[in-house]
Amino acid sequence: MQPDGGTVSPSPRRLGGALRNSLANGGPIKWLGRGGAVVPLLMLLFVLVVLVIKAIPALGFSGSSFITGTKWNFGSPYAAPVTSNGVLHNSGESFGALPEILGTLATSAIALIIAVPVSIGAALVIVERLPKRLANVVGLFLELLAGVPSVIVGLWGALTFGPFIAHDIAPIISNNAPSWLPFLSGDTGNGQGLLTSGLVLAVMVIPIVAATARDLIRGVPILPREGAIALGMSEFECARRVTLPWVGAGLVGAVVLGLGRALGETIVMSFILSPSFLFNYHVLKSGGNSVTVMIANHFFVAGAKEISALMAGGLVLFVLTLIVNTFAAIIINRSRSGASASAD
Repeated sequence: MQPDGGTVSPSPRRLGGALRNSLANGGPIKWLGRGGAVVPLLMLLFVLVVLVIKAIPALGFSGSSFITGTKWNFGSPYAAPVTSNGVLHNSGESFGALPEILGTLATSAIALIIAVPVSIGAALVIVERLPKRLANVVGLFLELLAGVPSVIVGLWGALTFGPFIAHDIAPIISNNAPSWLPFLSGDTGNGQGLLTSGLVLAVMVIPIVAATARDLIRGVPILPREGAIALGMSEFECARRVTLPWVGAGLVGAVVLGLGRALGETIVMSFILSPSFLFNYHVLKSGGNSVTVMIANHFFVAGAKEISALMAGGLVLFVLTLIVNTFAAIIINRSRSGASASAD
């Protein structure tokens, strides 16, 4: 204390010691970690807020019909504007994104139905059946396939894979499909439908899910598997009852990663899908749409109101992705809690 009652500032030596203690205790690293944890949340909130603000005019104009409606029309810019629901708009203008939403869900479902079994089977074969050197080579090509640019996959799907499916595979499916599967019958088109899009998306999803599943299966301890084999289980039973349940939570996360790639893929879908504003449940026929294709095809030619409608479509896709990830997180937490209870 000073004679007048004031305090004396600490000496530089004490300040240096406090700084050294902070560095020794990992203070900067803790603050850096906290900042790194907050930044993704802030970015997510920022994107969500921007989408909501930009989508308000279109949602106010269309209301619930934006989700349930089936007509998407920019209207006539040459006719006299009209007023609906207190909003001035072009004559005939309407925004109903249901066909695009259903198209997005349909192509993603086709991709997952094909990709998940193939990916998990490939991961099991790579880890448990192939020699180590061959497994490393196959794993390397798998990772390289995951890094192929989307535009290359889209060109391959549009120019090679799509026509092959339409002319050589789809007619066989259409001619032999049972009557209780009407979506597999009818004209096979030119390979620009939902089936081809889903198959190409599966090609893009398989490397992601398979590579992640391979790393997870490699982490399964050898003793439980050897114990299952010693008790008389076959290799298939061991994989089904021991290996896959052991990494079940991680596999759910891998599938969600693949689903996120399928839901948000744009360039591949815009190359393959023949745009249509009607949902075509005949997956072999040409024609279809998705939210990403709709945004990509109309963003650069849309006016202010149309931009708002496209942002509303982006908001729907954003919310859909959040719902999928939330359900995945719930499943993962339940799997972990069940595994902990079994271990106890």
